[in-house]
This record gives sequence, C-alpha cells and structure tokens, in this order.
Amino acid sequence: MIAGTVLFAAATYIVMLAGFYWSHWRRLHIGIMVGIMAFDIMMPIYLYLNKDWYRRLIKEGELTSYLLWTHFLLLLTLYMLYVMQIQAGRRLLRGGGNRAEHRAQGKAILIVRAFVIATGALLVETPAH
Repeated sequence: MIAGTVLFAAATYIVMLAGFYWSHWRRLHIGIMVGIMAFDIMMPIYLYLNKDWYRRLIKEGELTSYLLWTHFLLLLTLYMLYVMQIQAGRRLLRGGGNRAEHRAQGKAILIVRAFVIATGALLVETPAH
C-alpha cells in the first residue's frame, strides 16, 4: 500500500512538470513553483509532527541506514537548488538574468526532486497488521 504522503508528493511532481513546461505564462509558472517549494519545505515539518521518529531512528536503529542518509542529502541538495533557482528567477524578473541558467537549474530540480520522492517512498513505514 502506498502512503498518502507519497501519492500527494507524486501529484505535486506532476504539477511541477506542468509549471516547468508552462514557463511562458509567467504568473502561473511562478505561482506553481513557489507553491511546490513551500510544500517541500513544509513536508519535513509535517512528518516531524506526525511520526514517531525516536522509535524509528533510535530504537530501531534506522539512523545508520544508507537510504535515510541518501534521502537526507538529496533533500539538502534540492533545497540548495531552490535557493539558486529563486536567485536566478529574481535576476530574470529584473531583466539581467540568464534564461538558460534558470532552465538548467529547473531541469536539475526536476531530477533531484524525483529522487527525493522515490527515496522517501522507500522509507515509508507500512503499518503492521
């Protein structure tokens, strides 16, 4: 069974793909991308507040899991790309940016975000019956 958070994250990925291809509609593009970035920033807070992290990470020893650390580093990479993308987008809006740089960063974000969602899906804890 796939967790609802994974399905929702996958749905937001599809929305982000649409926003990437609709970049010529500036307001829609910016709105979609900012919304998805806000979702990605809020997701760890939601998970922290709603999951038993102490049991899973400390008692069950998952803190030493390679998959967990891979997911964490991919998430940090995604956040750094978001910062760079926002800076490049602001330069574009002021008229001094490089559109090719912004597009290349967007492609990198799409790739890294796909891996973040995939590793997150692998880390989902299924309830015991």
